[in-house]
Amino acid sequence: MENDSNRKWMIMAGGGLAITAAVSVWFWQTSSSSTEAASEAVLAAGINAQEQKAIEAIVREYILKNPEIIPEAVEILQNRQKAGAIDAVRAQIEKPFAGNAFAGNPDGDVVVVEYSDFNCPYCKQTERDIARLIAEDKNVKVVFRELPILSESSNDAALMALAAAKQGKYYAFHKTMFATGRPTPSTIQAAANEVGLDMKAARAFIASPEAKKEIEDNIAAAQQLRFTGTPAWVIGNQSEVGAVGYEGLKEMVAKARAAN
Repeated sequence: MENDSNRKWMIMAGGGLAITAAVSVWFWQTSSSSTEAASEAVLAAGINAQEQKAIEAIVREYILKNPEIIPEAVEILQNRQKAGAIDAVRAQIEKPFAGNAFAGNPDGDVVVVEYSDFNCPYCKQTERDIARLIAEDKNVKVVFRELPILSESSNDAALMALAAAKQGKYYAFHKTMFATGRPTPSTIQAAANEVGLDMKAARAFIASPEAKKEIEDNIAAAQQLRFTGTPAWVIGNQSEVGAVGYEGLKEMVAKARAAN
């Protein structure tokens, strides 16, 4: 897998204020097909042109006096879009690879999905937060998804992690790889040796179409979710990018649990 193709999808953030961009999109959407639908609804309701102008004036005045409702509306729209994107891939991403790439309670009432890269220092930092979360909340399941976007060595380590999952040793390798250091042929081999992988079976799996497809599927799902880096999270109908910290994870889990 080539690094440039893996990174293409990351160039999406752009500059400018996020709210300004979102508002622009919102108004653009409102001014196209949505406007036609609104006009049809007005006619169906029996509202004449004079009444429509009066209503528009009232709405305009209210928005000008209460401009804070625009970012509030945009936030609601963005949350709905996030939830829709998550629902489209939920069954796929919440299912651990090989039934083993997870930590915590296998029957937990809240599933935390983490996308990570072994070359990402923030992902390494997050390991402490994950360990604390599953130690303190016995009803959480953390599913790990490989997203090797930073370098070729990220891909090599991700493939070995998937090979470990096939041997029932994913989380042991995951923790050991982050503790061993940045991925290199020697550190990947050291982590594999430490957790006792069958290297012949591991190498055979790494060369298989199944291994390649898992990485490709993870990247495709990350694109759908508009992730711009690692670590990235899906918890319930929430998604975030970055090291949100233990308190951030705990809050997201609480919201997901309350929604359930």
